[in-house]
Amino acid sequence: MDTLQNMRVFVRVVEAGSFTAAALSLNSTTGAMSRAVSELEAHLRTRLLNRSTRRLALTTAGERYLKRSQQILADVDTAEEEASCAHERPSGALRMHSFASIGQHYVLPAISRYRALYPEVTVELTLSQRMPDLFEGSADVAVIGASTLPNSELVSLPLGTTFSILCASPAYVRAHGAPQQPCDLAHHECLILHTPAFPPHEWVLDGPNGSEMMEVNGPVHVNIAESLIVAIREGMGIGMVPLYAAITGLRDGSLVRVLPEYTLQKMNVYALYPSRKFIDAKTRTWVEFLRTHLPKVIARDEALLAEVGQMVAGDGVAPVGAASTGDGDVAAR
Repeated sequence: MDTLQNMRVFVRVVEAGSFTAAALSLNSTTGAMSRAVSELEAHLRTRLLNRSTRRLALTTAGERYLKRSQQILADVDTAEEEASCAHERPSGALRMHSFASIGQHYVLPAISRYRALYPEVTVELTLSQRMPDLFEGSADVAVIGASTLPNSELVSLPLGTTFSILCASPAYVRAHGAPQQPCDLAHHECLILHTPAFPPHEWVLDGPNGSEMMEVNGPVHVNIAESLIVAIREGMGIGMVPLYAAITGLRDGSLVRVLPEYTLQKMNVYALYPSRKFIDAKTRTWVEFLRTHLPKVIARDEALLAEVGQMVAGDGVAPVGAASTGDGDVAAR
């Protein structure tokens, strides 16, 4: 019997909450998980888990054994990492989670540059609109946007701050005019973006008069910024778009900015990863890469927004033709 492996399985089953979830995270089978725990109990001559069809519960002996096992396994992982030289070139699969729009506009381009530095690392990126549970073992690191983070045992690394702006299509502005102040939004079709970070029907506009909150509703609700942009381009109304998703449309003229003196939804971008005594090389280097790379990209987006300039009411203005040269640089016209 491999006591250490069975100990790992026992800890994973408890952390995952079920044999099935543990099997998925370890790429094994539910039967193998159950046999490993049974072998461990037989070896120890004590029951560690009370099982039912609905839930698992630790026995008193199981609680004590879990704490000891977690410490032992952490020490073993640390010893193995030190022995294999943690600072060697990272390799293997790096599992990432990201909110969908941030993943498309920030994470995927960053992955391309990161893999140019570390080609032995493969990446498994999951995009969704839910906050991940990194302790369930489905990802090594997450990149999310939020105004603030709840208290947790996760390590959070701030990567920068961005915001949203209000956009419409040139055709919509020609047909309906552009709002001149926040209260004018009550007379326009407002398109609603649902995200995990902010209430969808409350638009808080920060501008010359401070913060102004508008209650909005509209005929179209979506949960992905890129889908919202499609609705805006189709002339359905005014939408609140994250800056990183709006830049391309502003530059090619398919979007115009309305109420240009206002920004909305100031959002911090974070890298999250579980708090551990030792972080593997690929996770460490990825987080370090994001810390230097992403602030440059956020600054580039803000520079491009300033370059595009204020979009005027009526027919809008022609897009600026400057091209981005990559990490934070904008080519001269």
